Amino acid sequence: MNSALIIVALGFVAAVVLGSFAKAGQKMNLEQWTVGGRGFGTILMFILMAGELYTTFTFLGASGLTYSKGAAAYYVLCYLPLMYALSYWLFPAIWAYANEKRLVSQPDFFVAKYGSKLLGILVALVGIAALVPYLVLQFKGLAIIVNTTSYGAISREWAVWIGAVAITVYVMISGVRGSAWTAVLKDVAILVIVVFLGIYLPLHYYGGLGNMFSAIEVAKPGFFELPKAGSNAVWFGSTVLLSALGGCMWPHAFGSAYAARDPEAFRRNAITLPLYQLMILFVLMAGFAAVLQVPGLTGSDVDLALFKVVTATFDPWFVGAIGAAGVLTALVPSSIFLVSSATLLANNIYRPLRSDVGDAATARIAKSCVPLIALVCVFFTLDGSDTIVALLLMGYNLVTQLFPSFIGSLFAKNPINRYGAIAGILAGIGAVAIISLEKFTLVQLLPWLPASLQDINIGFVALLLNVATALLVSFVVNVFAPHCAVRNA
Repeated sequence: MNSALIIVALGFVAAVVLGSFAKAGQKMNLEQWTVGGRGFGTILMFILMAGELYTTFTFLGASGLTYSKGAAAYYVLCYLPLMYALSYWLFPAIWAYANEKRLVSQPDFFVAKYGSKLLGILVALVGIAALVPYLVLQFKGLAIIVNTTSYGAISREWAVWIGAVAITVYVMISGVRGSAWTAVLKDVAILVIVVFLGIYLPLHYYGGLGNMFSAIEVAKPGFFELPKAGSNAVWFGSTVLLSALGGCMWPHAFGSAYAARDPEAFRRNAITLPLYQLMILFVLMAGFAAVLQVPGLTGSDVDLALFKVVTATFDPWFVGAIGAAGVLTALVPSSIFLVSSATLLANNIYRPLRSDVGDAATARIAKSCVPLIALVCVFFTLDGSDTIVALLLMGYNLVTQLFPSFIGSLFAKNPINRYGAIAGILAGIGAVAIISLEKFTLVQLLPWLPASLQDINIGFVALLLNVATALLVSFVVNVFAPHCAVRNA
């Protein structure tokens, strides 16, 4: 067994042990398992929010996008600060309403606001549909990290299975508390590793950042500019906006909003978390360093860029340390996503269909759903070939379709009623599903669209369709069937 594999294995063990011991002294009822008993302060909320946002995408996807697309990768630097700015205003409102109503999941919020169990089930289904590619993203990243840093000693398939079992164990035991505790270890490890790689690799191979940019520009002219077609300025702007809106709509984002002790935790974190975003800048520098050192990667192999250059640069023991940090970027977010998915299945799909199910039974069902969801994600991980970036954007395209109905619910006089909310969400996710499955382009769908807008993010188009449908259906119901139009709570 090589030294790299031993260190990666120790990272696995540390994550599972720390996550499992988070249960100590706590009774894992539904509220404690899903939202940590609503007792997380500012520091723990900071760690939890960073833990769920800085994933294997940060480690592999961002560097792979930098390697393959150049300037287009800068969108990653832009959307999270915008999302944090939105969270400053939105999350305290979510917390206040959820705390008053004792809500435990995202669909609970929509059910309480719109008075519709059917809408709650739909929101839960959308959340699960969005979380599955996000979980697949983590498992795919985990497979790449373990396989590469173990120098092939562990296959990608075995890495996925081992990771799925490890996450399932401590999620079933400790819920969101296990995620938060493990996130502490992850944040320290990833911060040190990423900053080091972003500084060392450009210095080692090029003598500095300026020399690196000059060398790449000579070899690949225009690499640091947005292209005129494809990942151009229109795509960039629409993707940044779509991702910022969607970032507030993930089921686990709502879960973190419920877990806080008070709303000021969100405001303080909204101010400080954008500084943490600078960490991604170092990931991008490492990705740029790989462009000329490991050339020729195409398709889904671009996700290997960072670890290809790492294994070519460092001794096995240090590769193992980097791999252990990478493993944590997969395990921590995966555990959070599993808690959210299992809660949605048990509390918002199964429970509404069985009125006799109480909190204790719901908690047991949620925990039993964890291995089932993990198994489904393992299947898609081993079966699929999409890049990490493609998986992330697919999830965002789906979950953003909840944003119009959510924003409408915050107004004193909501312009969207329950029927409009359901119709809008169905129109949006239907558009995303058809476009994604059939591989349509915007030019094929809307050939009359001006050339300057033909590269707009497809998910943004689906969002516009969502808004138009929600408002139209709400208007028609209010005018022609006023007895059906119920004032929103």
